Amino acid sequence: MKIRCFIAMSMLALCGCNHSHQKAYSSFDEYPFFEGKWEEMVYSPSETKFALWAPTAQEVRVLLYEEGQGGSSYRMIPMEAVNDGMWEAVVNENLAGKFYTFNVKIDDVWQGDTPGVMAKAVGVNGDRAAILDLDSTDPEGWKQDVRPSLKSFADIMIYEMHHRDFSIDTVAGIRNRGKFLALTEEGTHTFLGEKTGIDHLKELGITHVHLLPSFDFSSVDETKLEKPQYNWGYDPKNYNVPDGSYSTDPYRPEVRIREFKQMVMALHKAGIRVIMDVVYNHTALTKGSNFERTVPGYFYRTDEEGKFANASGCGNETASDRAMMRKYMVESVVYWATEYHIDGFRFDLMGIHDIETMKAIRAALDKVDPTIYIYGEGWAAGKPQLPEDQLAMKNNTYQMPGIAAFSDEYRDSLRGAWGDDSKGAFVIGKPGHEAGIKFGIVGGVKHPQVNTDSVHRVPKIWANQPTQFISYVSCHDDLCLTDRLKTTLPKASLQELRTLQKLAETAVFTSQGVPFIFAGDEVLRDKKGVANSYNSPDEINAIDWRNKTHNREVFDYIKELIAMRKAHPAFRMGDADLIRKHLEFIPVQATNVVAFCLKGNPCGDSWRNTVVVLNARTEPITVTVPEGLYRIVCKDGKIDLKNGFGHANGGKLTVGPRSAMIAHQ
Repeated sequence: MKIRCFIAMSMLALCGCNHSHQKAYSSFDEYPFFEGKWEEMVYSPSETKFALWAPTAQEVRVLLYEEGQGGSSYRMIPMEAVNDGMWEAVVNENLAGKFYTFNVKIDDVWQGDTPGVMAKAVGVNGDRAAILDLDSTDPEGWKQDVRPSLKSFADIMIYEMHHRDFSIDTVAGIRNRGKFLALTEEGTHTFLGEKTGIDHLKELGITHVHLLPSFDFSSVDETKLEKPQYNWGYDPKNYNVPDGSYSTDPYRPEVRIREFKQMVMALHKAGIRVIMDVVYNHTALTKGSNFERTVPGYFYRTDEEGKFANASGCGNETASDRAMMRKYMVESVVYWATEYHIDGFRFDLMGIHDIETMKAIRAALDKVDPTIYIYGEGWAAGKPQLPEDQLAMKNNTYQMPGIAAFSDEYRDSLRGAWGDDSKGAFVIGKPGHEAGIKFGIVGGVKHPQVNTDSVHRVPKIWANQPTQFISYVSCHDDLCLTDRLKTTLPKASLQELRTLQKLAETAVFTSQGVPFIFAGDEVLRDKKGVANSYNSPDEINAIDWRNKTHNREVFDYIKELIAMRKAHPAFRMGDADLIRKHLEFIPVQATNVVAFCLKGNPCGDSWRNTVVVLNARTEPITVTVPEGLYRIVCKDGKIDLKNGFGHANGGKLTVGPRSAMIAHQ
């Protein structure tokens, strides 16, 4: 075997003069920027190249292992300092199937082994990186995999799911329960014949699946998968590798990669795009993390006292504004979009990241495919270290074209404010939330009829376009909708819960924003009243697939809402000017009622002058609408797009209690 490195490096190591390669910088801004493609391992049968960006190191080593866990290193390879803070080594031998770690020496202290920061394959629990040919992980047909067509972001309808929640219930009839492969199985069903798994998603009709963290995270021990373990996965370890706990064999690095690709390919064949939940704002560990052991201090922000800042609420916040962290994020999402054909990214606590970085990510993904969707939480868990006008906060969304944010205003106006589960809002008939509902209906853009009430107003209009606005009432965070309704209306019957769920989802799916539904809400899922169920057992988090039979009327209703939205572009105009031109709110004297008309035939819709009335009152309401003959397609908690529910002639529509009416001339 031949190992290429500088003789001088070896001599320095022998004589102990290790400080020759360690550089001191007065600020992080002085750290060198590496222009090339950031790859830490490049394999070929004849050689493997290793590289690590470690500008403050005295020495860097690569340690080779036979296994992904246990045993000692069988070879240590010194790396040579090259340009722009990079260290390199080349091994002229076929290392396929071997594992490696890096170790960096700074101020005469070895920082500890890591798989690097840019590992693309790892062994069990992600402690060692793996050497393999990525092309060998492609499943059959992968080169022919294509993204399902998408003409506009306005056409998107998102379904947020956790791998284990979705498929762990034995009633689902899925073999690979809790695994990536669960979403490749066709023909799965309950013992009563209800479709489950990917067939359920096709039946529902959503366009995008949002997967909770699927990269390698820390909280599940992959060596003990025979014991039930649960976590949402918001504790990143290796950002560029699928998590092993969702694979059928976490010990073999190629398995998790291949099975993730199989999942993406199966969803694409089903006409469904795939969104990854990404968590670049913090890492599971600070001291001892891959970042901190490689370039101490650089990848994290600190507060005025020099302590690690904590806007994430998880112990640290990453420094997206530093050049190499920004490069890291950009290259990471591009890697997922190209290697794994990912179609969208949801950014956890996006408000911690700076605007410039998010715009750089949008620009880089546009070069891959401009139909890749980006959205995130436009807030932080604490106060980030950058000025607010530099941060990707919700109120700065107007500065980030092509990037969307969740509307907590719409969510809270529908179901009640975050932080006080006992208080409901519009859906259960609490007055004073109509302004927030109207704000959500127009997709968060400026509209002459929104914020006209001097008492009840939305704090800020923040979206330039409706495709920057995520409309939702429930997600994995906090109580799911059913639990929230049970808390705010503790005496509600099951039928009342079904009725209110339908009303809430009607508001979401008739919004001009991008609608988003939490997995299981379509079958009245509950989590036994647990809000922060990030590590709760399956008994709390798993979707009970018997609910699809018990609450079939809710599923059918939401399925028809989705079909209606797909068939009628008036509900997804995708342009703020068109919304201002065609969407007009209808005056209603009573509280807890919002009515609007989609005037004319927006976007060439086959329906003309479509009227939607949301009645959250406990009694019927009669609404004065423009004169005409109306065909009613939604009434009293039922939708029938084909046959409808008769006609209404004149200028009045009477809408049943706690229900929506949709009619068109």
